[in-house]
Amino acid sequence: MNKEDLIRKWLNNELTPAEKQLFEQGEDFKLNQAITDGAKQFKASHFSKPNTFKDLQSNYRNENQKSKQLHWFKPILKIASVVIITLGIYVTFFKSNQVMIETLVSQQTTIELPDHSSVILNSGSQLTYNKNDWESQRKLQLQGEAFFKVAKGNTFEVITSQGVVTVVGTEFNVKQRENYFEVQCFEGIVKVSSQTYLETLLAGDTFRLLNNEFSQDNTTASQPEWTQNQSRFKAVPLKVVIAELQRQYDMTIIVEHINEDRLFTGGFEHDNIENALLSITQPMDLSYKTNAANEVIIYGNKE
Repeated sequence: MNKEDLIRKWLNNELTPAEKQLFEQGEDFKLNQAITDGAKQFKASHFSKPNTFKDLQSNYRNENQKSKQLHWFKPILKIASVVIITLGIYVTFFKSNQVMIETLVSQQTTIELPDHSSVILNSGSQLTYNKNDWESQRKLQLQGEAFFKVAKGNTFEVITSQGVVTVVGTEFNVKQRENYFEVQCFEGIVKVSSQTYLETLLAGDTFRLLNNEFSQDNTTASQPEWTQNQSRFKAVPLKVVIAELQRQYDMTIIVEHINEDRLFTGGFEHDNIENALLSITQPMDLSYKTNAANEVIIYGNKE
Protein backbone atom coordinates (compact mmCIF):
# COMPACT_ATOMS: atom_id res chain seq x y z
CA MET A 1 0.00 0.00 0.00
CA ASN A 2 1.44 3.35 -0.96
CA LYS A 3 1.74 6.26 1.48
CA GLU A 4 -1.23 8.26 0.12
CA ASP A 5 -3.64 5.31 0.45
CA LEU A 6 -2.36 4.70 3.96
CA ILE A 7 -2.96 8.31 5.01
CA ARG A 8 -6.44 8.27 3.44
CA LYS A 9 -7.43 5.10 5.34
CA TRP A 10 -5.96 6.54 8.55
CA LEU A 11 -7.99 9.72 8.18
CA ASN A 12 -11.13 7.62 7.58
CA ASN A 13 -10.26 5.34 10.51
CA GLU A 14 -10.20 2.30 8.19
CA LEU A 15 -6.76 0.89 9.09
CA THR A 16 -6.45 -2.63 10.45
CA PRO A 17 -4.62 -2.99 13.78
CA ALA A 18 -1.50 -4.16 11.98
CA GLU A 19 -1.67 -1.29 9.42
CA LYS A 20 -2.28 1.24 12.20
CA GLN A 21 0.73 -0.01 14.16
CA LEU A 22 2.90 0.25 11.06
CA PHE A 23 1.59 3.75 10.24
CA GLU A 24 2.20 5.10 13.74
CA GLN A 25 5.78 3.93 13.58
CA GLY A 26 6.43 5.93 10.40
CA GLU A 27 8.53 9.09 10.37
CA ASP A 28 5.59 11.29 9.11
CA PHE A 29 3.06 10.22 11.76
CA LYS A 30 3.76 13.06 14.20
CA LEU A 31 3.45 15.67 11.43
CA ASN A 32 0.16 14.21 10.17
CA GLN A 33 -1.21 14.02 13.71
CA ALA A 34 -0.34 17.67 14.35
CA ILE A 35 -2.17 18.76 11.18
CA THR A 36 -5.35 16.88 12.04
CA ASP A 37 -5.32 18.13 15.66
CA GLY A 38 -4.98 21.70 14.45
CA ALA A 39 -7.80 21.35 11.96
CA LYS A 40 -10.15 20.28 14.75
CA GLN A 41 -9.72 23.74 16.36
CA PHE A 42 -11.42 25.52 13.44
CA LYS A 43 -15.17 26.24 13.62
CA ALA A 44 -17.62 27.14 10.89
CA SER A 45 -18.25 30.89 10.46
CA HIS A 46 -21.52 32.36 11.71
CA PHE A 47 -21.84 33.91 8.24
CA SER A 48 -21.60 30.61 6.39
CA LYS A 49 -23.79 30.02 3.38
CA PRO A 50 -27.28 28.49 3.78
CA ASN A 51 -27.50 24.70 3.89
CA THR A 52 -29.75 24.49 0.83
CA PHE A 53 -30.69 26.51 -2.25
CA LYS A 54 -34.16 27.05 -0.78
CA ASP A 55 -32.54 28.68 2.26
CA LEU A 56 -30.50 30.93 -0.02
CA GLN A 57 -33.61 31.84 -2.06
CA SER A 58 -35.57 32.58 1.10
CA ASN A 59 -32.81 34.84 2.45
CA TYR A 60 -32.60 36.72 -0.85
CA ARG A 61 -36.35 37.36 -0.87
CA ASN A 62 -36.21 38.68 2.69
CA GLU A 63 -33.32 41.03 1.89
CA ASN A 64 -35.02 42.15 -1.33
CA GLN A 65 -38.24 42.87 0.56
CA LYS A 66 -36.31 44.99 3.09
CA SER A 67 -34.69 46.88 0.23
CA LYS A 68 -38.10 47.57 -1.37
CA GLN A 69 -39.46 48.77 1.96
CA LEU A 70 -36.48 51.12 2.30
CA HIS A 71 -36.98 52.53 -1.22
CA TRP A 72 -40.65 53.11 -0.41
CA PHE A 73 -39.76 54.81 2.87
CA LYS A 74 -37.20 57.23 1.41
CA PRO A 75 -39.85 59.42 -0.36
CA ILE A 76 -41.82 59.53 2.89
CA LEU A 77 -38.73 60.82 4.66
CA LYS A 78 -38.29 63.50 1.99
CA ILE A 79 -41.95 64.57 2.30
CA ALA A 80 -41.64 64.68 6.08
CA SER A 81 -38.51 66.83 5.78
CA VAL A 82 -40.31 69.29 3.49
CA VAL A 83 -43.24 69.49 5.91
CA ILE A 84 -40.93 70.14 8.85
CA ILE A 85 -39.04 72.83 6.94
CA THR A 86 -42.31 74.44 5.82
CA LEU A 87 -43.57 74.53 9.39
CA GLY A 88 -40.31 76.12 10.45
CA ILE A 89 -40.74 78.85 7.83
CA TYR A 90 -44.34 79.41 8.99
CA VAL A 91 -43.24 79.88 12.58
CA THR A 92 -40.46 82.24 11.54
CA PHE A 93 -42.29 84.36 8.99
CA PHE A 94 -46.05 83.89 9.26
CA LYS A 95 -46.45 83.26 12.96
CA SER A 96 -44.34 86.33 13.69
CA ASN A 97 -46.33 89.59 13.75
CA GLN A 98 -43.27 91.80 13.29
CA VAL A 99 -43.04 93.77 10.05
CA MET A 100 -39.70 95.25 9.06
CA ILE A 101 -39.07 97.59 6.12
CA GLU A 102 -35.52 98.55 5.23
CA THR A 103 -34.13 100.85 2.54
CA LEU A 104 -30.71 100.55 0.95
CA VAL A 105 -28.40 103.45 0.22
CA SER A 106 -29.68 105.78 -2.52
CA GLN A 107 -33.19 104.38 -2.05
CA GLN A 108 -36.46 105.77 -0.65
CA THR A 109 -39.78 104.02 -0.14
CA THR A 110 -43.32 104.95 0.90
CA ILE A 111 -45.19 102.75 3.39
CA GLU A 112 -48.83 102.67 4.44
CA LEU A 113 -49.38 101.52 8.02
CA PRO A 114 -52.45 99.50 9.14
CA ASP A 115 -54.28 102.69 10.26
CA HIS A 116 -53.59 104.33 6.86
CA SER A 117 -50.87 106.52 8.28
CA SER A 118 -48.13 106.96 5.69
CA VAL A 119 -44.36 106.93 6.07
CA ILE A 120 -41.65 107.92 3.60
CA LEU A 121 -38.47 106.10 4.61
CA ASN A 122 -35.21 107.78 3.64
CA SER A 123 -32.16 105.89 2.36
CA GLY A 124 -30.22 103.63 4.74
CA SER A 125 -33.12 103.42 7.20
CA GLN A 126 -35.18 100.72 8.93
CA LEU A 127 -38.69 100.67 10.37
CA THR A 128 -40.23 97.87 12.49
CA TYR A 129 -43.71 97.43 13.98
CA ASN A 130 -46.17 94.77 15.19
CA LYS A 131 -49.11 94.52 12.80
CA ASN A 132 -51.42 92.56 15.16
CA ASP A 133 -51.05 95.00 18.07
CA TRP A 134 -51.34 98.10 15.91
CA GLU A 135 -54.96 98.94 16.77
CA SER A 136 -54.29 98.88 20.51
CA GLN A 137 -50.89 100.58 20.41
CA ARG A 138 -49.55 102.47 17.42
CA LYS A 139 -45.87 102.03 18.12
CA LEU A 140 -42.88 101.48 15.86
CA GLN A 141 -39.08 101.45 15.99
CA LEU A 142 -37.01 103.60 13.65
CA GLN A 143 -33.36 103.54 12.68
CA GLY A 144 -32.47 106.30 10.25
CA GLU A 145 -34.85 108.94 8.92
CA ALA A 146 -38.55 108.99 8.04
CA PHE A 147 -41.33 111.48 7.35
CA PHE A 148 -44.68 110.61 8.96
CA LYS A 149 -48.23 111.62 8.12
CA VAL A 150 -50.18 110.19 11.04
CA ALA A 151 -53.89 109.47 10.85
CA LYS A 152 -55.95 110.63 13.83
CA GLY A 153 -56.53 108.01 16.49
CA ASN A 154 -54.72 106.60 19.52
CA THR A 155 -51.30 107.81 20.59
CA PHE A 156 -48.66 107.22 17.94
CA GLU A 157 -45.07 106.57 19.08
CA VAL A 158 -41.81 106.51 17.14
CA ILE A 159 -39.06 104.92 19.20
CA THR A 160 -35.39 105.49 18.38
CA SER A 161 -32.17 104.75 20.24
CA GLN A 162 -31.84 108.45 21.14
CA GLY A 163 -35.42 109.45 21.93
CA VAL A 164 -39.15 108.86 21.60
CA VAL A 165 -41.60 110.94 19.55
CA THR A 166 -45.26 110.89 20.65
CA VAL A 167 -48.16 112.29 18.62
CA VAL A 168 -51.87 111.82 17.93
CA GLY A 169 -52.51 113.09 14.40
CA THR A 170 -49.82 115.17 12.74
CA GLU A 171 -47.01 115.40 10.20
CA PHE A 172 -43.41 115.28 11.35
CA ASN A 173 -39.92 114.11 10.39
CA VAL A 174 -37.58 112.05 12.57
CA LYS A 175 -33.89 111.73 11.85
CA GLN A 176 -31.73 109.41 13.93
CA ARG A 177 -28.12 108.97 12.89
CA GLU A 178 -24.90 108.42 14.81
CA ASN A 179 -24.75 111.05 17.58
CA TYR A 180 -27.49 113.02 15.79
CA PHE A 181 -31.22 113.16 16.58
CA GLU A 182 -33.62 115.63 15.00
CA VAL A 183 -37.40 116.00 14.99
CA GLN A 184 -39.27 118.53 12.85
CA CYS A 185 -42.98 119.18 13.30
CA PHE A 186 -44.87 120.25 10.17
CA GLU A 187 -48.44 119.95 11.44
CA GLY A 188 -50.16 119.38 14.80
CA ILE A 189 -48.31 118.83 18.07
CA VAL A 190 -45.33 116.56 18.72
CA LYS A 191 -43.86 115.49 22.05
CA VAL A 192 -40.20 114.49 22.08
CA SER A 193 -38.50 112.82 25.03
CA SER A 194 -34.90 111.69 25.46
CA GLN A 195 -32.89 110.71 28.50
CA THR A 196 -32.37 114.36 29.47
CA TYR A 197 -34.95 116.41 27.54
CA LEU A 198 -38.72 116.59 27.20
CA GLU A 199 -40.08 119.05 24.65
CA THR A 200 -43.42 119.83 22.99
CA LEU A 201 -43.17 120.96 19.39
CA LEU A 202 -45.72 122.95 17.40
CA ALA A 203 -45.84 123.24 13.61
CA GLY A 204 -42.55 124.71 12.39
CA ASP A 205 -40.52 123.73 15.47
CA THR A 206 -37.33 121.68 15.27
CA PHE A 207 -35.79 119.63 18.11
CA ARG A 208 -32.14 118.63 17.74
CA LEU A 209 -29.61 116.63 19.74
CA LEU A 210 -26.05 116.72 18.39
CA ASN A 211 -23.54 114.79 20.49
CA ASN A 212 -26.13 114.96 23.31
CA GLU A 213 -26.24 118.78 23.13
CA PHE A 214 -29.75 120.23 22.72
CA SER A 215 -30.73 123.00 20.35
CA GLN A 216 -33.98 124.11 18.77
CA ASP A 217 -34.86 125.87 15.56
CA ASN A 218 -37.80 126.45 13.24
CA THR A 219 -38.71 125.74 9.65
CA THR A 220 -41.14 127.25 7.17
CA ALA A 221 -41.17 124.19 4.90
CA SER A 222 -44.31 122.08 4.56
CA GLN A 223 -42.35 118.81 4.49
CA PRO A 224 -38.70 117.73 4.70
CA GLU A 225 -36.51 118.62 1.71
CA TRP A 226 -35.19 115.07 1.28
CA THR A 227 -38.63 113.94 0.09
CA GLN A 228 -38.03 116.33 -2.83
CA ASN A 229 -34.57 114.84 -3.52
CA GLN A 230 -32.64 117.51 -1.68
CA SER A 231 -30.75 117.43 1.60
CA ARG A 232 -30.58 120.59 3.71
CA PHE A 233 -28.46 121.32 6.78
CA LYS A 234 -28.14 124.17 9.23
CA ALA A 235 -24.99 124.50 11.34
CA VAL A 236 -24.15 120.78 11.41
CA PRO A 237 -20.65 119.24 11.37
CA LEU A 238 -19.22 118.53 7.93
CA LYS A 239 -18.89 114.82 8.76
CA VAL A 240 -22.70 114.62 9.08
CA VAL A 241 -23.09 116.12 5.61
CA ILE A 242 -20.49 113.80 4.05
CA ALA A 243 -22.13 110.77 5.63
CA GLU A 244 -25.47 111.78 4.11
CA LEU A 245 -23.87 112.35 0.72
CA GLN A 246 -22.43 108.82 0.78
CA ARG A 247 -25.82 107.46 1.79
CA GLN A 248 -27.71 109.21 -1.01
CA TYR A 249 -25.23 108.38 -3.78
CA ASP A 250 -23.92 104.97 -2.65
CA MET A 251 -20.33 106.11 -2.89
CA THR A 252 -17.13 106.11 -0.83
CA ILE A 253 -15.68 109.47 0.21
CA ILE A 254 -12.18 109.83 1.68
CA VAL A 255 -11.38 112.98 3.62
CA GLU A 256 -7.80 114.23 3.74
CA HIS A 257 -6.47 116.93 6.11
CA ILE A 258 -9.87 118.46 6.85
CA ASN A 259 -11.51 119.39 10.13
CA GLU A 260 -14.74 117.40 9.85
CA ASP A 261 -16.22 119.18 12.89
CA ARG A 262 -16.48 122.45 10.97
CA LEU A 263 -20.13 123.54 10.80
CA PHE A 264 -21.85 123.48 7.43
CA THR A 265 -25.01 125.29 6.34
CA GLY A 266 -26.43 124.52 2.93
CA GLY A 267 -27.47 121.45 0.99
CA PHE A 268 -27.11 119.26 -2.07
CA GLU A 269 -29.39 117.62 -4.61
CA HIS A 270 -29.80 113.86 -5.00
CA ASP A 271 -29.76 113.52 -8.79
CA ASN A 272 -26.43 115.08 -9.85
CA ILE A 273 -23.25 114.00 -8.11
CA GLU A 274 -21.06 116.76 -9.63
CA ASN A 275 -23.41 119.51 -8.45
CA ALA A 276 -23.72 117.84 -5.06
CA LEU A 277 -19.94 117.74 -4.55
CA LEU A 278 -19.57 121.36 -5.65
CA SER A 279 -22.39 122.43 -3.29
CA ILE A 280 -20.46 120.99 -0.36
CA THR A 281 -16.82 121.75 -1.24
CA GLN A 282 -17.01 125.29 -2.62
CA PRO A 283 -18.65 126.97 0.41
CA MET A 284 -16.05 125.29 2.66
CA ASP A 285 -13.11 126.22 0.35
CA LEU A 286 -12.42 122.54 -0.36
CA SER A 287 -11.64 120.53 -3.49
CA TYR A 288 -12.32 117.00 -4.61
CA LYS A 289 -10.95 114.40 -7.02
CA THR A 290 -11.41 110.71 -7.80
CA ASN A 291 -8.78 107.96 -7.50
CA ALA A 292 -8.21 104.73 -9.43
CA ALA A 293 -10.76 102.90 -7.26
CA ASN A 294 -13.41 105.47 -8.29
CA GLU A 295 -13.52 106.84 -4.74
CA VAL A 296 -14.00 110.56 -4.11
CA ILE A 297 -11.31 112.36 -2.13
CA ILE A 298 -12.22 115.67 -0.51
CA TYR A 299 -9.25 117.75 0.58
CA GLY A 300 -8.38 121.27 1.67
CA ASN A 301 -7.01 123.94 -0.67
CA LYS A 302 -3.43 125.01 0.08
CA GLU A 303 -2.93 128.69 0.73
